[in-house]
Amino acid sequence: MTGGWTFEGQPTALGGGAMTLVSGGSFCVSSRSGDIFPGSAHGIYYADTRLLSHWELRIDDGPIEELQVLPGEPYHATFVGRAKPRPGQAESTLLVVRDRYIGGGLSEDVVIRNMADEPAGCMVALHIGSDVCDLFEVKTHRVHWVADVTTAAEDQSLRLFSVSKARGVRVLGKAGDTPVLAVTNPRLLIFRVVVPPRGEWSACLQVNPIIDGVETEPWYKEKRLSPALAERAGRLFEWDKYVPKVRTSNQAFGAVLAQSRHDLGALRLIDPDHPELPPTVAAGAPWFMTLFGRDSLLTSWLALPLDPNLAHGTLVRLAELQGTKVDPLTEEEPGKILHELRYGARQGEGGGGHAYYGSVDSTPLFVVLLGELRRWGLHQSALEKLVPHAQAALRWMGRYARRDGFLWYQRKTDQGLLNQGWKDSFDGINFADGTLARAPIALAEVQGYAYGAYLASHYFAREVGDVETERRARERAAQLRADFNEKFWLPDRGYFAVGLDHDGRPIDALASNMGHCLWSGIVDRDKVGAVAEHLMSPRMFTGFGVRTLASDMGAYNPMSYHNGSVWPHDSVLAAAGLMRYGFVEEAQRIATGLLDAAQAFGNRLPELFCGFDRGEFPVPVPYPTSCSPQAWASATPIQILRILLRLDPWVPIGKVWVSPVLPQGFGEVHMTGLTIAGAKVDLDAREGSGEAYVSGLPEEVRLITEPRPPAAFGRPSAGAVGAE
Repeated sequence: MTGGWTFEGQPTALGGGAMTLVSGGSFCVSSRSGDIFPGSAHGIYYADTRLLSHWELRIDDGPIEELQVLPGEPYHATFVGRAKPRPGQAESTLLVVRDRYIGGGLSEDVVIRNMADEPAGCMVALHIGSDVCDLFEVKTHRVHWVADVTTAAEDQSLRLFSVSKARGVRVLGKAGDTPVLAVTNPRLLIFRVVVPPRGEWSACLQVNPIIDGVETEPWYKEKRLSPALAERAGRLFEWDKYVPKVRTSNQAFGAVLAQSRHDLGALRLIDPDHPELPPTVAAGAPWFMTLFGRDSLLTSWLALPLDPNLAHGTLVRLAELQGTKVDPLTEEEPGKILHELRYGARQGEGGGGHAYYGSVDSTPLFVVLLGELRRWGLHQSALEKLVPHAQAALRWMGRYARRDGFLWYQRKTDQGLLNQGWKDSFDGINFADGTLARAPIALAEVQGYAYGAYLASHYFAREVGDVETERRARERAAQLRADFNEKFWLPDRGYFAVGLDHDGRPIDALASNMGHCLWSGIVDRDKVGAVAEHLMSPRMFTGFGVRTLASDMGAYNPMSYHNGSVWPHDSVLAAAGLMRYGFVEEAQRIATGLLDAAQAFGNRLPELFCGFDRGEFPVPVPYPTSCSPQAWASATPIQILRILLRLDPWVPIGKVWVSPVLPQGFGEVHMTGLTIAGAKVDLDAREGSGEAYVSGLPEEVRLITEPRPPAAFGRPSAGAVGAE
C-alpha cells in the first residue's frame, strides 16, 4: 500500500520527443510516431495503472517513420507517418495517419493512403503488451513484472488481464469487411489488406480498460464522442470562454500566457460523480495526474487571476479528505491536509482513492489559500462552509506539528517520505558542506506559510467580530515572526537558514527557500536587502531563474532535482516576495528570465530545468525527467502577469490595488473578463505609465492606482500571501 509513497527521487525519463495526451485521470505517453515501446516510460495509463506497455503499428513487419505530429485538444493528437518503400521502389508510397483520443481508455483511427498507381497488398500488425504495473513503479524504475497476465483471443479482440490485480484491457479492431486475426503469442491484431491505387484503407482500434474486473469503453469511439468526452470537451470549451483573455503588444508574452491557459485547462480534474462541483487541478502530466495538497494549493494560488474557481474547487475537495484520525502508515492526523490522492491497485482494495498525508506544508497552505480567495471575493456563504476546516487545520498545526513555536516534520514510519516540504527528495535538505540534515526538521518556508495562515485566521475572525480569536491569531503571527527572524537568521552570512535540524541547529545552506519567506511576509524589513542581494547574485540567479541551491554549496549540482536546478514556481514566488517588499527591478529580472525560458521551451515552462548559467549556455538546458505540462509551472506565467500589474484585490475591505510596472518591451496589456467578487473586470496597462484603466469593478470595491505604500499589518502587497 505504501510502496509508492516512499518515492524520494526523480521520475523516469520519458525520452526525447515523447508525446503526452491527458484527459482527467487517464493519459498516454508515446513516441512521436505514435508507438508505445516496452522497456520505457511509454504507456496508456488509467486509474494509476499502466494498462498497455506496448502498442506498435507495423506494416509488412516494418516500422512507421514519423513525419509530423498534429496536436489538437489535450486529449487528442494526429500522428502522420509513412511505411517503408514498396518492393522495387525507392520512395514510400504509403501514408499512415493515426488519429488518437485518450480518455477512459483509448480510441485510434488508422488510415493508410496509397499514393501509387497500383494496389498495395500488405499486412498491418498491431503489437500489444501489458505489464499492468502501478504508476509508481514506472516513475521510480521499480517495475515488478506481473506473472499472471493472461491473453485471450475473443471475437476479433485480445483480452489481457491480471487476476491478482483485477486489472487489464481489451483491445478491439474493426476495419469494415477486412477480417481481424487476433493472435495470443505473440500478442497481435493482424489485418491483411489491399489498399487500392490512389485510395485508402481504414481501421478503428479501441482499448477498453478493465478496473477491478469491470470493463468500460473509452470516451471516444468509432469517430464519435461519447457522452462523457463530449461533456468534457464542452466543459473545456465553456471554461475557455469563461476565463480572462489577455492581449498584449508583446507577442511572445501573449503566446506564453495562451499556452498556460491551455495547459491548466487540460490539468483540471472534474469529479465524474459530481460534475456540478468546481474543478480541482492535477499536479502534472504524466506522473502526477491526481490531486495533491501542496501542488494543487500553490497552483490554485498562482492561477487566481485566471480562475478563482480552481482554488475554490481545490479547497472543497481537500476539505472533504481532511484527516480525521491518527494512522502512522498514511500519516493521517485530525485536521491534516493530504499530500496526494491515488487510485492505483497497490494503494489498497476497491476503486476509491487512497490518501497519503506526508507533507508539513499542505495544511498551512490550505488556510493561506482560503484567506487569499476571500480577498478575491469568495462569497460569505462559501467561506462559512470552509472556515471550520481551516480551524481544524490550525488545530493540527498547534497539536501535531508545532514545537518550540515552529512547525516541524518527521515521517511516522520508514514507509513515508523522508523530507516533507516541497523539496521532498531524500537529499533535498542539506547543510552548506553538503551534509544531509536529519529530522525532525523545521523548514524556513513552512514557518512563512504558518505565518500567513495565522494572518488569514486573524482576518476571518475580524469579519465576524470574534475579538478573542482575532487577538490570539494576531499575537501568534507576531510571535512566530519574531522567533523566526531570531532563530533562522544567519547574521554572519546575511541570509536565512533552510531550516533547523533535529538538534535545533540552523541548516546553513544558501537556498531558494528564503524566497518563499519573502512571499509570505515573515521577513523583517531590515533583512530584506541582504536576502534580495543573495537571490540575485551569480551564485543563485542563472539569468533564467533562481537556483534551488547556490553554486558554491557542497551539494550543488545544476543537473540535480533539488540541489541547483531551477523550478519556475519557486522562482516566481521569490519574484512575488521581492515585489512585495518593493524590489521592483529584481522582481522584473526574474519574471523576464522565466519568460525567456518559456519561449525556449516552446512557450511552456517545464516542472524544472537545469541550473546552468545563461552566460555559459544561452538557452536553458532541459531536465530529462521533468513533467510537462506541470501545474505550478503552467501557472507561473499567470502569476508573472499579476506581479507586473501589482494586482491585489481585497474585497472585504472594498479595495483593489493596481499599479503596473511592466518592463521595457512589454508595451500594452489588455485583460478582459478578470473575475473579482463575481464581477467581470477589464484592465488596461501600458509600459512606463505606472497607471491602469480598470472597469467593471463591483460598486462596493474602490480602485487604488497609486503605488502601494510600504507593507504594514493590515495592508496587502502585490503577489504576496498576506499582510505584514
